[in-house]
Formats: sequence, structure tokens, C-alpha cells
Amino acid sequence: MQNNKLNKKKIFFGLITQNKEDNSLNKKNMIPFENVAESNNNNVTNKYLDIKAFEMNSLDYEEAIKLDNRNYFEYYISLIKYNHPIMFSFSHYNDYNSRIIKMFLFFFSFCLDFTVNALFFSDDTMVKIYEDKGKFNFLYHIPQILYSTIIVKFIDALIRNFALSQDNIIELKKEKEKERMEQKYKKIKLTLKIKFISFFISSFIVEIFFWYYITCFCGIYINTQDHLIKDSTFSLATSLLIPFGLYLIPGIFRITALRAEKHNRRLMYKFSCLLENYLS
Repeated sequence: MQNNKLNKKKIFFGLITQNKEDNSLNKKNMIPFENVAESNNNNVTNKYLDIKAFEMNSLDYEEAIKLDNRNYFEYYISLIKYNHPIMFSFSHYNDYNSRIIKMFLFFFSFCLDFTVNALFFSDDTMVKIYEDKGKFNFLYHIPQILYSTIIVKFIDALIRNFALSQDNIIELKKEKEKERMEQKYKKIKLTLKIKFISFFISSFIVEIFFWYYITCFCGIYINTQDHLIKDSTFSLATSLLIPFGLYLIPGIFRITALRAEKHNRRLMYKFSCLLENYLS
């Protein structure tokens, strides 16, 4: 009975799913966890599970020194692979988030970007469009594009807290004591239910506002629709291109900290983790 319960939990969280990428990892990237039930034993025993790249990125300093043997380029690729909006939303990498929700988040971000850009069309903007005889003045719209990109990034990060389950699953995987794992499983399951319900309710309400505002805006300001589409397109392109540059920064501090001979650069390592969380 205990084995069945544990198996159901692992299936619920997707912990027993292994893809081709997992099989390509060698033993240097294996980490022991004490929360895997053996098929012929009621006791929870040690077993080595493949640790994925995104899990290595959140290891403690001492664990990362032992397990993370990636070079700077490999770490950079892992950030692109698991955090870039397109790769994160549409790739088939086996993380611990719902693929449907990830795709929904991408289109939600696009709708959010479209709406925020529309909010920046003030009277001064309308006058400028009139003075330019309807021509699109890219230089004039650069501040609006940058501001909307930053705002969308901030709001998108808040929305993701209600939609993604990866951090919760990793927290459960790291639990070593069986009794505490039982308690944590129930707590995380309830937390995820609340998060998902909150996410779908809030996103539904926000999407209604998006639809209403954009419909009114385009109905009233018919001649500015072309400018709005161009602003939104440039803003989306900016949000997709910027990560390629930003993701170059965390690795500078992370790899330097992990390769230090005396292993005394914990603060630098923590700083790199903060950068990674903030920039991604």
C-alpha cells in the first residue's frame, strides 16, 4: 500500500518521466535522493536520479562544486534552453511544468504586450502621429517600446508564480525523510491546486480586460492601429532578443565561483543565482 501511494505521488508530479536528455547525462551529474521506493521493499532507500540542468542551476554552493562540471558555454546554453520565452514555451524538454500552461503563458504575454503598448498612446502620441502624417517614427517610439517591454516582463514574472510548479517539485525531490516527504507532498499538492485555480481565474479576468480595452481602442483610434501593431511587434522582438545578451552575465560569476581553488566564493555564487532568477 505504501509503495502504491508513493508511486501515485511520483506519477502526479512527473518524477518518473525520463526523456532522452536525461539518459545522456553521465554519472558526474547524478545526485542521491532518499525518496524513491524500491519495488520489493517498503523502506525508502537511496537511489541515484538524473539531475537535470535546471536543477543544477539551483544547487547549493557545496553541491554545485561537486556536481556541476559544466563550462561557461554549457551553462549559458542551459539558460537559453530552459528560460528563453520561445524555448521555454514550445520545447519538449522534460521540466516540471505543464506544457499547456507554458504555451498559454507565451500567448498571454503577447496579449499583455499588445495592451500595455496601447496604454502608452497618449494625446501627445496622437499629435505626433498627426504631425508625421501617419508615418511610423521609430525613434519617437523607442522609449514606449522599452517601457512596455520592462512592464510586461515584470507582470509576466508575477503571473508565472501562479502558473509554474517546477520549484515545488524540486523542493519535494530534495526531501530525504519519508515522513516529512508525506507531509510535504500533501502541502505541495494543496499549494499547487490553489496556485492553478488562482492562475486561471486571474488570467481569465485579465484577458477579458485586454479584449475590452483593445476593442475600444481600435474602434475609436482606427488610424493608429498600424502604429500599435508595429510598436507591439518591436516590443515582442526586443523581449525575445534581450535574453541572449542578459544570460551572458550570470555565468561570469557562477563559473568563477565554482572554479576557485579554495572554494571560498560563496557570495559570488549566490550573486550569480540571484542574477539568474532576476534575469530569467
